[in-house]
Amino acid sequence: MPTLPDFRLETHFARWEFTARYHLTASDAQTLPMSELLALADDDGRERWESLALGYTEVRGMPALREAIASMYDVAQPEDILCFAGAEEGIYLAMRTLLEPDDHLVVLTPNYQAAETVPSSVAEVTGVALRPEDGWALDVDAIERALRPNTRMVSVNFPNNPTGAVASPEAWQRLVELCAERGILLFSDEVYRGLELSRDPLPQATDLSGTAISLNVMSKAYGLPGLRIGWIACRDHAVLDRLERAKHYTTICNSAPSEVLALIALRARDQLLTRNRGIVAANLPVFTEFFDRYPDLFEFTAPDGGCVTYPRYLGADGVEAMCEALVEQAGVLLLPASIYSSTLTETPPDRFRVGVGRQNPEPALAVWADWLESR
Repeated sequence: MPTLPDFRLETHFARWEFTARYHLTASDAQTLPMSELLALADDDGRERWESLALGYTEVRGMPALREAIASMYDVAQPEDILCFAGAEEGIYLAMRTLLEPDDHLVVLTPNYQAAETVPSSVAEVTGVALRPEDGWALDVDAIERALRPNTRMVSVNFPNNPTGAVASPEAWQRLVELCAERGILLFSDEVYRGLELSRDPLPQATDLSGTAISLNVMSKAYGLPGLRIGWIACRDHAVLDRLERAKHYTTICNSAPSEVLALIALRARDQLLTRNRGIVAANLPVFTEFFDRYPDLFEFTAPDGGCVTYPRYLGADGVEAMCEALVEQAGVLLLPASIYSSTLTETPPDRFRVGVGRQNPEPALAVWADWLESR
């Protein structure tokens, strides 16, 4: 297997995530303490938790959990669900298992790095850029131009990380139909679905196409990354069978306590998502007011969905220097544009990622403001 490059985001976080005083670039919504999550349990969930035996679990996931996951889809059923240890395992195994060296993949940029580097270790990959001057809009024409006779997969992520963009319903439907007509797998990373504020959530890919793959996880919209529970939904059982056999070589099965806790959370998902959307909605005016104070330094647009966004830095020192100095001198952590650079397309060099899903960002913004004004 070719050696994968350093995962820039995780390398950066390994240095700063748990040492910086203010984590202002978090990609997940505000989490819950265990006591609050257990308080949401119904009688069945509470009994499962209290009687849990710490043995192996089913490779595809606990049946009750897969039933709860399937209930979030319009068409997909429990037998269409395969659980993983977070979303990253799903990405890794899908790209390593479903692609061959003679295949070609199209992926959107900027992106979560694994969506580019993992398939690039297997097959040939073409990037199609989301462009800030177009409002990060999904350009289906550009994707169609990038297709080749051997294109096996198109990989997308909406709501998008890091931009917070959501495709228009018309462009989304057209992309699904294009992939179905060409016999191309559509791999749809939907981990931020449920945190849309300015528009309705897009239909999930697997509900629109029997061959599309929908990826989701408890980490982002639900704010429960410590559970390490993700899943792929796909109505093509030949695809799921291949992914299951690949999982035999990685995690084999998921954590039993995590499966029960995820079941409890998903049965209370309306409460969790309402809570987390409320946090984002309360935070956006706070961030808007902050960036509006410095029009010569920042351009900020609220995300269409999710809890991350990608403002522009206008300062003469450049975004890389600003982010480095800010965390070293003031303890405020951001992610500069280099974390989202791509070998496939040009990516904006003047952007940085901000997370808007955590409670109480005001102290971090106050420290940032003091730092800006003291320079």
